Amino acid sequence: MSVLGAWLSPHSATGSSGLRARILLGTVCAGYSVGAAVGWGSPELARFMGDFGLAAAALVAAVSCFLYARVSAGRLRPAWLLFSLSSLMAACGNAVWGWYEVVLGVPVPTPSVADAFFLCFAPPAIVGLLVLAKRPVTRAGWVCLALDAWLIGGSLLTLAWSLALAHAAHMAGVQDASVGPAALSLAYPLLDIVLVSMVLALHFRRSGANRSAVNTAIAALALTVLCDAVFTSPLLRSTYHSGQLLDAGWFAGSLLLAYAPWGVRSRVPGTDRPGPPRAMSRPIAGSLAALTPYLAAAVCTLGILYNVVEGRRVDRVVIFTGCTVVLALVVRQGIMLLDNISLTQELAQKENHFRSLVQGSSDVIMIAAPSGTLRYVSPAAAGVYGRDAEDLVGAELSSIIHPDDLGRVVHEVRRFLAAPPHEEPTTRIECRFRSGTGDWLHAESTVNRHQGGLLLNSRDVTERVRLQAQLQHNAEHDPLTDLPNRALFTSRVRQALTGRRAGDSGTAVLFIDLDGFKAVNDTIGHQAGDELLIQAARRLQESVRAGDTAARLGGDEFAAIITGDGTRDQGAREYQVHEIADRLRLTLSQPYRIGPSEVRVAASIGVAFAEPGITPTDLMRNADLAMYRAKAGGKDRVELYAPQMQADVVRRSELATRLRTALREGEFALLHQPVVHLASGSVAAVAAQARWRSAQGILFTPAEFLRVTGDDDRTAELGRWLLEEAVKQAADRARAGHPVAVSVRLSATRLLDKALPFGSIEALLTRHGLPSGALMIEVADSDPRVSFDELEQRLVALRRLGVRIALDGFGSGFAAINALRRLPIDVLKLDRNLVEGVVESARLHKITSGLLRIACDLGLQSVADGVDVPEQVLALRAMGCTHGQGMAFSGPLDEYRLRRALVRGQFPVPGVPGPRTVMAGGSIPLLTGSHAETPVPPT
Repeated sequence: MSVLGAWLSPHSATGSSGLRARILLGTVCAGYSVGAAVGWGSPELARFMGDFGLAAAALVAAVSCFLYARVSAGRLRPAWLLFSLSSLMAACGNAVWGWYEVVLGVPVPTPSVADAFFLCFAPPAIVGLLVLAKRPVTRAGWVCLALDAWLIGGSLLTLAWSLALAHAAHMAGVQDASVGPAALSLAYPLLDIVLVSMVLALHFRRSGANRSAVNTAIAALALTVLCDAVFTSPLLRSTYHSGQLLDAGWFAGSLLLAYAPWGVRSRVPGTDRPGPPRAMSRPIAGSLAALTPYLAAAVCTLGILYNVVEGRRVDRVVIFTGCTVVLALVVRQGIMLLDNISLTQELAQKENHFRSLVQGSSDVIMIAAPSGTLRYVSPAAAGVYGRDAEDLVGAELSSIIHPDDLGRVVHEVRRFLAAPPHEEPTTRIECRFRSGTGDWLHAESTVNRHQGGLLLNSRDVTERVRLQAQLQHNAEHDPLTDLPNRALFTSRVRQALTGRRAGDSGTAVLFIDLDGFKAVNDTIGHQAGDELLIQAARRLQESVRAGDTAARLGGDEFAAIITGDGTRDQGAREYQVHEIADRLRLTLSQPYRIGPSEVRVAASIGVAFAEPGITPTDLMRNADLAMYRAKAGGKDRVELYAPQMQADVVRRSELATRLRTALREGEFALLHQPVVHLASGSVAAVAAQARWRSAQGILFTPAEFLRVTGDDDRTAELGRWLLEEAVKQAADRARAGHPVAVSVRLSATRLLDKALPFGSIEALLTRHGLPSGALMIEVADSDPRVSFDELEQRLVALRRLGVRIALDGFGSGFAAINALRRLPIDVLKLDRNLVEGVVESARLHKITSGLLRIACDLGLQSVADGVDVPEQVLALRAMGCTHGQGMAFSGPLDEYRLRRALVRGQFPVPGVPGPRTVMAGGSIPLLTGSHAETPVPPT
């Protein structure tokens, strides 16, 4: 922006700078007016200010409009260039006038060069006004614009000719016979009439862009034309001299035109932004625009009547002008009539079109007055709401809205009406409407403003709302039991910890697991298991309080939130929650009726109390840990969370992680414990045992590291390593001259695992060259889920390979007798719990003796595990036990010490004198012959 533009523009700095510019403009104009009114103090100064002062003001206007046109890139740029040219002509004319009067000191000749410049002032201004006007879009519009201009111009010409111009033309012709002065005396008023006509005709057609600047420019030109009209009157023309008060009008008009492009509300070019739509023109402005042709005709009629009243002969110019004005008015009215007929037809078509759209729409369209009264309701209301549109018209909108939604709707409507229309043209409201049957329907309405009221476009979304509610319910509830699922339960826990009960240490979370549920699925089917879960969920839901939440987390795991009651006695609160949990345990442990059968399961419950600052995740984790502690402690019990549980979990997790690393890094070692013949002390076999020497130097036994892992994959991997390493070392010892059998303990579950296929042991024996009978598998029978049919088939296949079978832990398992009856057993290995008290307890002595007699009667050899003292050796040998294993002979040995023991010969046995050669008659005899039959008496 230029320096001049910056000085004139109120937006170039702040609002105060714009106010200062207007005050300065008014002060300068007022000062010039006062100076002109007092004659400037001297004739010379009056002539200077009247000529060069006006030239300077016009030059300022020319420069201002030109600079604005340079920075403007809009459609109005040519108009400001034309205004600049018009002002430049006025400046040149005043400068020439001053050259004659001030510099040369002679009267201005008529005509002169100044007249030529003054006459060139009007044409650019007229064209500039045409550019400022809103262009017609049709050919008829252009015709109407030309007719309106002629109506105004012709009427003004008629009136002016009647009042003054005819007399001026006559006087000019009388005083000077030349055509130039006469034409000059008429040229000024005629151009002014044309300029006034354009100003009035275009005033109601001006463009909406930069409206303030356009209005100011029109006002400046109107003031200039007014001063020209006064100047051309015969009374003032004869007495005018430079510096009079009339010059103040021209001066103010020029400065006002200079200020126009940088006006009060004009926008800086290039920074136009879309704003709110402007309001429609005021009714009075539209009325004046419609009355303009009739007012022009009235003015023309007044000019003719003036001649008639004065008794003058009506001039031919007046007659011709009046006739053309009337003709223009008739033509214009004809065009307007045709235009109105076309608009009426178009309006009727559009009305029919929109009426069809409204009546055929499936949405209900309603128009409500500002008071809330329904003034129109579309016919679709009958199908959507079940109510006739006529019944709703005249009713209050609030009468059909649900009372619970009314306050929210009123608040939203008031907020919407208070917002500016350009910022928020529409809004959306969802509420419940009363239907014709009295039911409440969910409706979604798009609301628009309509003549101070509201236009509502409503549709029934009841099914959508129901579907959304159902989807939300399904997403938050278990599909089988309809209890809250884990996501909703976690949200309820979060609410309990952060709501008004935040910090209440009495809030507790219960985790519940059904003990024995898997057995129900395995025995009577998953459908029965689902029915059991449904009944358990119902019992749980009925057992918790109204404010509490019961949930199913997945599988046979349930949970409950017991909200606190605000008591500060932690002990009393723990007792109360423990009592609730124990009551839940008893309720869930009651028999379940599943079809014709009755099923029993138990419940293990973990309880965790809220603490200040605890998160929902941590609280649920604590309850989960307590539940698993309850299961590990014997099941069917309630366990309260203690911080030590988390420490134990961390320790087990770290140990399990190190165990997985140890398998990859080869940190496991294989030890062997001799199995000694109790009658001779010779080594009959060696029992392979795995030991883990961790990187910290800690030596873990199998019972220690397998108990904490809980990882079936790692356990299977360790079992495979143990079996392969034991066979490999046994083969190496046999080749070194120590052909002693090796026993490896494998659980029945591991034997039936698909990771250990039938051919894997045969391939292992073949690969390492271990002879038949040199491998014995110790089978543990502690898992009740193992199928005896599959296990029997597996063991029979192994015996056909020459693998001997020992029943490990005999005397402790629940299925020992059944195992003896069905499985192909070669050796019975007594449980160490029977051996430990065989000397001290007479009752245990009789039990152990009876078991050994069973083994003897079945033709099976026996091995006592955990023989640690000589007294146990003597007692077991007296009962008929054939072999023993324990600290009474030797602990687990590494390969080097084992081979030294085998070379030494035998272990000392109480009551057996003298050393004997190792393996001499003391080994467990190899099985020979066919293994197709089980060597047990038939039952």
